[in-house]
Amino acid sequence: MADSAKQARWKRNIILTCAVLGSSAGVAMAQQDAGAPRDAAAKPAAPVDPSASVIVYDGGLKPGWKDIGWAPRELPKSAPARLRMFNYGGWILYQPKLTGAYGALTFRFTAPEAYGEFLDVRLDAPGAAVFPHVRISPEFIVKKDREWAEVVVPMEVLNPRNLPFDRLVMRASKDVGRDWVLFDKVALVPLAPDIAAARAAGGGRAGRGAGKESKMLIDCAAPSKPISPLIYGIALDGNRETQDTHQWKLGATIRRWGGNPTSRYNWKLGRAWNTGNDWYFRNVQLGFGADDFLASNRKNNIQSALTLPLIGWVAKDTSSVGFPVSEFGPQQAVDDTEPAGGNGMRRDGTPLPPGAPGTTSVQAPPEFISEWVRSLKEADSKRGGGPGSRGVNMYILDNEPALWSSTHRDVHPEPLTYDELLKRTIDYGTAVRRADPEAVIAGPAEWGWTNYFWSAADFAPGRPPYTDRRAHGDVALMPWYLRELRDHEKKTGVRVLDVVDVHFYPQSNVGLGLEGATDVETNARRIRSTRALWDPTYKDESWIGEPIQLIPRVKQWIAENYPGRGMSIGEYNFGALKHMSGGLAQAEALGRFGQQGLTSAFFWQYPPENSPTFWAFRAYRDFDGRGGRFQDVSLPTTAPEGTSLFASRDASGKKLVAILLNFDPEQAAQAQLELKGCGTLNAVRVLGYSGAPGGFTEQAAGTKADQALSQRLPPYSITVLDLTVK
Repeated sequence: MADSAKQARWKRNIILTCAVLGSSAGVAMAQQDAGAPRDAAAKPAAPVDPSASVIVYDGGLKPGWKDIGWAPRELPKSAPARLRMFNYGGWILYQPKLTGAYGALTFRFTAPEAYGEFLDVRLDAPGAAVFPHVRISPEFIVKKDREWAEVVVPMEVLNPRNLPFDRLVMRASKDVGRDWVLFDKVALVPLAPDIAAARAAGGGRAGRGAGKESKMLIDCAAPSKPISPLIYGIALDGNRETQDTHQWKLGATIRRWGGNPTSRYNWKLGRAWNTGNDWYFRNVQLGFGADDFLASNRKNNIQSALTLPLIGWVAKDTSSVGFPVSEFGPQQAVDDTEPAGGNGMRRDGTPLPPGAPGTTSVQAPPEFISEWVRSLKEADSKRGGGPGSRGVNMYILDNEPALWSSTHRDVHPEPLTYDELLKRTIDYGTAVRRADPEAVIAGPAEWGWTNYFWSAADFAPGRPPYTDRRAHGDVALMPWYLRELRDHEKKTGVRVLDVVDVHFYPQSNVGLGLEGATDVETNARRIRSTRALWDPTYKDESWIGEPIQLIPRVKQWIAENYPGRGMSIGEYNFGALKHMSGGLAQAEALGRFGQQGLTSAFFWQYPPENSPTFWAFRAYRDFDGRGGRFQDVSLPTTAPEGTSLFASRDASGKKLVAILLNFDPEQAAQAQLELKGCGTLNAVRVLGYSGAPGGFTEQAAGTKADQALSQRLPPYSITVLDLTVK
């Protein structure tokens, strides 16, 4: 072997060994030796304590491990194990219920030189799990000590899908002689804590080799478009508002007071709403109110979106229940908090007819809402007025009204019709406009696919289907609604809608919030489900079964029926928030929101601290902990299947920030990035994230040319390029 080849192999083995043991500082040193730039700001991974390794065999089999297999062998006391591996002989080391997060299998062995590359290593487990067979070739040999070879085999190679295992198998991959093969120092090396956490989240893998070549383009010469800062929105979590603080660390730009209970919020009582069918139709005392919500947002420099009740009823107190057991009797499920209330369903699952709305609520006509809006305007004036003093930046006309006959059926048992939706929008929207002429008003805040096209009355039990739509010219609900509001404005001069607000939740069984399976198939489907936001070629993998292309579709409806409206996605969520698939879906969605020109978007509700979804937000809003963020102008990009590229620039055109996503959980990608018409590439800073709770770390930059960059993207990763051009 030529000296250069030996040197390359030696350097690769250093990188490989350091990577699997968790020493990013060692990786950086090896890359520096190999000619890659070294970034002094890179955070080293937590060091691994060698004593924490799980020793399997070291001068004898360790307690808990069993010796099985089919090769003739001797395990002498205080000496290496001796095996005759002729006739494809093999050795199995087995420990029932083995647990732990491992980065590598290490061992020493010696065999006659004439055997060549003969040794095959793999993991195994009961059942149908299949693990790769790994031939011990020079790339896994990190040191030769006379006739002994020291071997490090990364778990990425042995166990790419991170499956549970309980045995190690070493066997001859070809027929060899009867001479002894000796093994010693067999151990499972634990992962560094941050890498173990990343692996638990589905990421943290380096991938083998240079990665699949992926040609990408940022086109600075093509038309660009501004990115609305309000696409980085989140929502109130009523259960955790007074407990959490990390929602302020996301870099969110606007926060929404929304969700089912806000349909029944009584602003005059300050801290009272009704939980609807989320929790036994109960009026509750909140630990905070809308004024507290708005004050917290101002304190943290976040804009506010406020849901206004249109349903006509709000909570009358903080203790009444919609279906009290004392009046309605036993029910399918009961909350025994006093007074005991049920879920409004008989024990056989049929719905109970509700009582009078006054059981829990008082009337809230448009005047009730306009009074609230005026009070908020007066509070703005008392704070001094002027730019930035507005307390509410967007008013949202209720929450998912097509579901009122379910979520709030104690006060609105009848399904919503086309006409009722329009009338309530006009009546309450007009009241808001008169109270605050400069208000930004959004609606109708519908929940999803069916209610873009039909009303709740179109699916009401006991009625012929689609009768409401057919009574309105067989026109889909959303285009009809927009056209009627346009005509209303032409007739009266009163604009009651500025932003078209719809909600979006994937229907392809990927979960919501922390829920959602994280098997390989579901993870891939979760990431693909984001294509429903924009891709006309993507057939939704659910009962919908057709292209959704939500943003282009709604924008077309606006253009055709009520031009000039903005578009907001008032709720969305892809599930599995603590898994890299959830984080990648979130990063993809935020990139598409900017690329597609949304006015605003609100994640439901906000992700757990230091979760992959948390860091997906930070990729755009504060990737380096020092305010580094995606810029304000979106640039056209192209990227191959399995990856995504989003690019932005500042007003000067000299600063570019790009976000690159690799959706493959096992294989790295080698991004070959061309910067067309952007100027000469000057400074390059690279930050990467693959699931570790500490977030983005500085990475070594790849090969740079005047208008190109080659950058390795690890499996399941988010990579930020912070670039300057001249």
